[in-house]
Parts: sequence; C-alpha cells; structure tokens
Amino acid sequence: MPQLADRVALVTGAASGIGAACAEALAREGAHVVLTDLDAARGEALAARLRGAGRAAEFLPQDVTDEARWAEIVAAIEARRRRLDILVANAGIGIIAPAVEISLADWRRQMAVNVEGVFLGVKHCIPAMRRGGRGGAIVIMSSVAGLRGSAGLSCYAATKAAVRYFAKSVALECAEARDGIRVNTVHPGIIATPIWEKLPAGAGGRNAPLDPQRLAAAGVPLGEAGRPEDIAGGVVFLCSDAARHMTGAELVMDGGMTAGRMGSLAAAAR
Repeated sequence: MPQLADRVALVTGAASGIGAACAEALAREGAHVVLTDLDAARGEALAARLRGAGRAAEFLPQDVTDEARWAEIVAAIEARRRRLDILVANAGIGIIAPAVEISLADWRRQMAVNVEGVFLGVKHCIPAMRRGGRGGAIVIMSSVAGLRGSAGLSCYAATKAAVRYFAKSVALECAEARDGIRVNTVHPGIIATPIWEKLPAGAGGRNAPLDPQRLAAAGVPLGEAGRPEDIAGGVVFLCSDAARHMTGAELVMDGGMTAGRMGSLAAAAR
C-alpha cells in the first residue's frame, strides 16, 4: 500500500530540482500532487510525465509572493479534490553576496520569495486542511544555512533561519488547536540541482554558475553533493504516518556538514 494513498499534496517550486523530486516521490507514494511554479513549461511537462506514468498530477502556475494567487490555488484544489492534506513549501531563490554589497532590492526579493511565500502558503493552506478534517503535514524547505552562519550567504541564511523558527511556532499553534496538522522543516546541504546554474547576478558580480560537486568535495564530509531524490525521501517520510509524532522538528540532510569538522586534532598535532 503506498504511504500517501488518497492524499492531496501541493508542492511549490516543483518544476525542477528538489521540488520536482518531491513531486515525483509524493506521486509515487499515491498522493494526488498539485505542482506549482513560475516555470510553466517545465511544470506542465513534469505533470504530464507523471500522468503518463500512471500518477495523479496537475500543474498550476504560481508566484508564491502573490497572495491573491494563493487564494485561487487553494480554492481550485478544494473545488477539484475537496481537501488538502500536504503542503511542501519549497519555492525559493538564492543570491550570493556579502551583506554590505547586496542591494536592498535583492534583500527584499529574497525575503519575499523565501519568507513571505512560506507565510502565505501556511496562512492559506492550514484553513483548507482544517476544513478537510483529517489533519495534514506541512514541510518547509529551509537549509543548513538556516542552522549556521555562512560568509557570502548572510541574507539568504536570514531567510532560511526565519522559516525555521516560523515553522516551530506554527507547529505549536497547530498542536494547541489540536487540528492534527504537523509542521516540520528540512535542511539540505549541497544538493546537485539546477539552482547552481541560474544563481542571479548579485552585487559586485560575485554570482556565477557553481559546480556543486566541487563544493561538496571541499566541504561535505561524505565527499559528494546530495541528489534531489535524497531530500525527497525525507519529505515523504515527514508527510507520512511514520512521522505522526514529529512536529516542530528539523530534518537535516547535509552529508555531515553540520556534524563538525573532519580530521583528528590529535593527528594534526603530531
């Protein structure tokens, strides 16, 4: 029996990378998946591919910073499917630049997508989950950058730390309401996705396509970048009944980056 049979899931930023892997994994586990993204061509293509494989999937274009569109998306899901069980708030952008060089416009754009987009999703999806009467699971995509500082990523890290604590507080609000809705965050490390190839130009022209495998070889204890499918497996777990007693928690999937530093100090001292 699929883990998520008869559940309806909404995945934002689902056209590529981690979002696409999450949509595929949720659909494979029996969920009817609604994919949303600004990239309509890729989103439609993925939904069509999933349907061709016998999965239940549809695509709706969405800018997660547009509150009116959030209301439309949720209304459409309820009209067609009668309920919403899962939200994977994955949509996000990354801009690399030191804090003194990043523009206020880029700061605000990153905050709008990474923080306000998550807030709007939670605000509009929780009432729908409550109307469905079966509880629900919300998974918010944070980052290892939301757990520790990182030079050049101060503004991005601020957004990921913000949604980390937002999720904990919303988890407690839902627990207090006894509505059966669980809220958790996922913290990927260096994952091989298209985002590395399309980082927007930041202040000082520092942003450029980066090789995640080279970055991982230098900074990930396991020695390699993760795959989108690795993160999707954790998301499926958090959405399933196997995680029924988890809320306000953090699932770190970073190849050991936050565990500590590699190498023996004793050996280095010899």
